[in-house]
Amino acid sequence: MKRILGLDLGTNSIGWAVVVAEVDNEGNFQLVKIDAAGSRIIPMDATMLGDFDKGNSISQTAERTRLRGVRHLLQRCLLRRERLHRVLDIMGFLPIHYLKALNRYGQIKEGEEPKLAWRKNYLGKYEFLFIDSFNEMLEDFRLTHPEFVGKKVPYDWTIYYLRKKALTQKIAKEELAWVLLNFNQKRGYYQLRGEEEESATNKKTEYVALKVVAVEDSGEKRGKDTWYNVHLENGWIYRRTSSMPLDWVGKIKEFIVTTDVNDDSTPKTDKEGNIKRSFRSPKEDDWTLIKERTQSDIEHSGKTVGAYIYDSILKNPNQKVRGKLVRTIERKFYKEELFQILNKQREFHPELQDKELYNACIEELYSSNEAYRQNIAGRDFSYLFVDDILFYQRPLKTKKSLIADCPYEDHIVVDKVTGEEKHYGVKCIAKSHPLFQEFRLWQFLSNLRIYKKELANDVDVTQDFLKCEDDYVALFDWLNDKKTIDQKGFLKYPTFGLKKNAENYRWNYVEDKPYPCNETRAQILLYLSKANIPLNFLTKDMEERMWHLLYSVDDKQELIKALSKFAGKFSFDKSFVEVFQKFPPFKKEYGAYSAKAIKKLLPLMRMGQYWSENYIDVETRERIDKILTGEYDEKIKNRVREKAINFADINSFRGLPVWLACYIVYNRHSEAKDVSKWKTPNELQEYLDSFKQHFLRNPIVEQVITETLRTVRDIWKQYGNIDEIH
Repeated sequence: MKRILGLDLGTNSIGWAVVVAEVDNEGNFQLVKIDAAGSRIIPMDATMLGDFDKGNSISQTAERTRLRGVRHLLQRCLLRRERLHRVLDIMGFLPIHYLKALNRYGQIKEGEEPKLAWRKNYLGKYEFLFIDSFNEMLEDFRLTHPEFVGKKVPYDWTIYYLRKKALTQKIAKEELAWVLLNFNQKRGYYQLRGEEEESATNKKTEYVALKVVAVEDSGEKRGKDTWYNVHLENGWIYRRTSSMPLDWVGKIKEFIVTTDVNDDSTPKTDKEGNIKRSFRSPKEDDWTLIKERTQSDIEHSGKTVGAYIYDSILKNPNQKVRGKLVRTIERKFYKEELFQILNKQREFHPELQDKELYNACIEELYSSNEAYRQNIAGRDFSYLFVDDILFYQRPLKTKKSLIADCPYEDHIVVDKVTGEEKHYGVKCIAKSHPLFQEFRLWQFLSNLRIYKKELANDVDVTQDFLKCEDDYVALFDWLNDKKTIDQKGFLKYPTFGLKKNAENYRWNYVEDKPYPCNETRAQILLYLSKANIPLNFLTKDMEERMWHLLYSVDDKQELIKALSKFAGKFSFDKSFVEVFQKFPPFKKEYGAYSAKAIKKLLPLMRMGQYWSENYIDVETRERIDKILTGEYDEKIKNRVREKAINFADINSFRGLPVWLACYIVYNRHSEAKDVSKWKTPNELQEYLDSFKQHFLRNPIVEQVITETLRTVRDIWKQYGNIDEIH
């Protein structure tokens, strides 16, 4: 007699039944009775279930996460403002009325809402603090738009006047403090490497605004739509379809233009000699259009952001500034403007050059961080305001905990007090790492088979093309410089000689799918050639060194510094930095094994000139010796000896497939290292208590699994021992 628990798992419920059955000698079951049955409902939103059924992994806490992100952005903005207040207080740049509303730590006191540019007079009414500068600004408007003076010019526009004036003339201390606080409110968009719009290296993308001089009907149709040739003022022709005639003549139209370019940056041309160029006419709310248009306007004006805004509203006072004139631009524009302002104001305000005052400010901000104080002691106020306070970018938090642990390797740490051994996982290797790239390519070759197509059954002819190790090594070298390979390209391998009858052959992989070769090496070689550096520079050690530099740095400016330092060591010219700063960041993807494991497996997978018994680690070499001599070792399973029974000597342990290399080195391949078993409901409860939320990444799957374990726990407690679970 056996007590069996049956489970029916669904996305919103768990059905269960405890039955008693008789089992005969042949293993057949005969139901005796049903002890209990029921279902456990999993609380889940109907919308979430619908998304899950469609294959979408939507977190129940997505909205909460979004709001938390907004709170964090606000908190960081307030923290920057508080730090700025503390520095400006020490420097004596804050107005008295504003300073009274702050506490010791630069925070605005509860119940206070001070405005730096406005203060209450003795009548209790607010008055504008910088009225002299406002009157100076009015003189500019009298010359261009006298009808606005006295009525429609708002006091708030004074900030743009001051930002322009500060580039060439002295402004008051309090006015400079107002300008600095203004930069904390809008500081531009900052892109890490990899956050840019994905664009190919052989394409040039630019924003243009051009007048339409003519529109002609080409006579071609696409369904119900007509193809039109739109002639632009610079001679370009933009082709587009429309169901309605285009009345664009004389109008200014905006485009994102993509031009195909050669390696030397010259435009590519088609057979007729026309430049290969494509147009995109984006919507008004297109983020890329807004960004490119605004940056293009500012760059062509040759002005800073503040001066550009002021001159624009001086020219057209009805122009809306916020959300219209300047919306999304990169942070570098704001940083460059503030550097220019501070460097000019240094000439008029001795406080900005006072070293003792600077040291007092960094002592205030970093009273407990002496190492960092010493690190920035040689800087000045320009660095403190721009890089350390206003435009400081918090490094992204590491997500290393989400990387899977290697199934073979772990770190062992012995507790000094108890002597207990604790095991910690070794994280899996990045897929872009040169070691993994080589490992994957040898794995690809070990599994490779070539077939000749026959009417009845395809014939394996791999031995006809890859007869010995040297053939495999030559093929490895050919593939090692390539990014990807598909069947068509593979069969063009010169040594095969299949140019004319390649269609009669196939490989054992998917025919129309490209497979990765050594993507990292191929990409670095491409950029080395662009920088006119000999390709033989990329030795194995140099490849890993360059990968580490390009992989580990996310910040654009830090990458430029690191590349400049690297170029200096090898006497490369500036073209090296110019080329490699555009190197696309490697994807944050990870393999199934750690670097430590791959270093042990690779020596058994290599062949020919790449193989050497000296590369095999000591522990693996000892296992191999025992396998060859037949010496007993309880750590070597019989199945391992069976799989290596035909190996005569150490030279046989080369060119092995991954599964066999794993058996030789680690005694197992796909078998689990540890199987968790719970002997009592309390043990299962302990596991549930220690279960990490979001461990499985998919919240719905995680919820179903935890509810299943809770169901089993409750049934176990209620009905006692369970012999089997189905």
